[in-house]
Amino acid sequence: MFGFGEEFFTDEFIMQISSKAMYLILLLSAPMLFSALGVGLVISILQATTQIQEQTLSFVPKLLAVFLSCIICGTWISGMVGGYATEIFGYIKSMGPKNAPAIIRTDANPAPASPR
Repeated sequence: MFGFGEEFFTDEFIMQISSKAMYLILLLSAPMLFSALGVGLVISILQATTQIQEQTLSFVPKLLAVFLSCIICGTWISGMVGGYATEIFGYIKSMGPKNAPAIIRTDANPAPASPR
């Protein structure tokens, strides 16, 4: 690697966080995909029984179903993404210098007083 963080970012670690990210993407997209799949299946069965072969008929119900599933699952999705982002930022934080101060003090070098 490049020297910075090479003891931290091993190949196994990169594969672990990458596979967790891919699993999270699949898990979080599942409600929208399955709602669109279910609505599309119902609309296609209705089209087959009524012999209406209009391709654009299923677009609006699928769009509404995906929108509703985003609203219903939104807090769960944001919680999962926030947890993963917190985990990744924690890894980045632990990669930095160990004895660095958390807050840089500016009172040691105060700003010069303005003349009155």
